Amino acid sequence: MKKNIFAVCDLEVDYALNFMDYLNQKKNIPFEIQAFTAVENLISYGKKTHIELLLISGRAMCREVRELDIGKIIILSEGVHPPELDQYPSVYKYQSSSDVIREVMECYGAEKKTTPQYTVLKKTTEILGVFSPLGRCLKTSFALTLGQILAKDKAVLYLNMEEYSGFEELLGKGFAHNLSDLLYYVRQDNQNLLHKMNSMVQTIGNLHYIPPVQMPADIRGTAWQDWEQLIQMITTESSYEVVVLDMGSGIDDNFQLLDLCRRIYMPVLSDAVSMCKIAQFENLVRIWDFPQILEKTVKIKPPFHMATAPSPNYMEQLIWSELGDYVREILRKERE
Repeated sequence: MKKNIFAVCDLEVDYALNFMDYLNQKKNIPFEIQAFTAVENLISYGKKTHIELLLISGRAMCREVRELDIGKIIILSEGVHPPELDQYPSVYKYQSSSDVIREVMECYGAEKKTTPQYTVLKKTTEILGVFSPLGRCLKTSFALTLGQILAKDKAVLYLNMEEYSGFEELLGKGFAHNLSDLLYYVRQDNQNLLHKMNSMVQTIGNLHYIPPVQMPADIRGTAWQDWEQLIQMITTESSYEVVVLDMGSGIDDNFQLLDLCRRIYMPVLSDAVSMCKIAQFENLVRIWDFPQILEKTVKIKPPFHMATAPSPNYMEQLIWSELGDYVREILRKERE
């Protein structure tokens, strides 16, 4: 089956084409993208093809467009538009493309009560875990570097599942929604979970991520079944090819989550106390009868890199650090 059509119509040629280029670079967009800079071309196309989602400039909207077979119309607003367009949801045009898409997906999902009728065209989703019973071992830095490097060629989602991620402090900005909200929708058995998630997605370069929780209790209080449902939704309904799970120690049933991973990267340290903690973890894995976890665990020793002061560029800088070289070498050896 083909993907449903997401059409964009704006009379500003540069805006429409640049926006389409941005969408085509986003590997997780579950639509086929069509851009139009003339209303006549949109109308001609819409008479022959069902358009599931239309983002259209208020200046381009007309009666003929209203009469087309369109699942959802969203107005690309320049700040003001005619009163007759108030019946349609709108997003502000002059903001970042990522914010436009996030708001469009939120509007699209708001009225969708069931999973949309499209088939996600992708290969099997690969789940990679990054976990260690140790602290201060560069686990999160490794996971972020891994995700960004993989995202150069694949659609990758990074999920931080720690009680204390420090993301808002590191990036110097807050988020309207985060993983706590997504887990709430999971517990409510929301039938619109994919669109809820897509409306929360943030980006670091090509890497997508859900802002982590701010309240540690939201990690501790989430049952294994809820994590399983969330990950199952991502692997079966989204377009992501890789999911990187940055796991902390606050999750009950960590072994079940680790068992979902195709590969587990475990940062380790060489001091006596750290080695004893690793040994304790491995003994517990055997006691709870998850020997397969040990078989797919790769112990790593990421190089410490020069940490700069928190800044919005910190995460992008990781891929060009010594740690980035280390990750690329690991991936190169895995491909051999």
